[in-house]
Amino acid sequence: MDLTLKIWRQASAEGKGKFVNYQVQNISADASFLEMLDILNERLVVEGEDPVAFDHDCREGICGACSIYINGRPHGPDRGITTCQMHMRNFKDGETIVIEPWRAKPFPVIKDLMVDRSAFDAIIQAGGYVSVSTGGVPDANAIPIPKRKADEAMDAAACIGCGACVAACKNASAMLFVSAKVSQFALLPQGRLEARERVQKMVAKMDELGFGNCTNTYACEAECPKEISVSHIARMNREFLGAKLLSEK
Repeated sequence: MDLTLKIWRQASAEGKGKFVNYQVQNISADASFLEMLDILNERLVVEGEDPVAFDHDCREGICGACSIYINGRPHGPDRGITTCQMHMRNFKDGETIVIEPWRAKPFPVIKDLMVDRSAFDAIIQAGGYVSVSTGGVPDANAIPIPKRKADEAMDAAACIGCGACVAACKNASAMLFVSAKVSQFALLPQGRLEARERVQKMVAKMDELGFGNCTNTYACEAECPKEISVSHIARMNREFLGAKLLSEK
């Protein structure tokens, strides 16, 4: 496959970025998207040019680091996968591929396709944990939990925090991410003890960091590589309103 890559290049967080066109030839349809970028970068290094900076780690769809906007969609045209799981057979020979970093104020560009997603870490640090003693592993397993709730909690915990929900949202809302992290605890008895404090602290931190509001377009669910349901947003809203009402009594 011969392709034209229109890639966002930005030397630093303070620098002014622009799109730069690159040509790549003889790319295998079985190559992954990041392998294609590796091939481009090897050529750029040989030619004495600065390689394209992009995040990656596990390359197995686990870490969420490979956060790239491809042809107007987070992680690319396929559903339920991360960028590193995208293969070049999803594109056509001769196609022009537009490659950008996440576009959201709370995710400032570091360089090229790399963005600072530490805002998500700050939200987790605000309340996304259980700090009370829940006993040893055998004791925790002895607590009866309905399978439906256990499955929902596990589905919510599948969120890898890649930021695709923010990138897909017209308001750069982090509601899907935050609600998934709230749900994974709110559904289980071990998380109920701190439920009121948790949801209020995490929502407050989300607002403080400049993420937008949810307007229920479902774009976040459509682009989430782990297909997290927007039903978690409804649960978080219920948790938040209930916590506010009880805290005012």
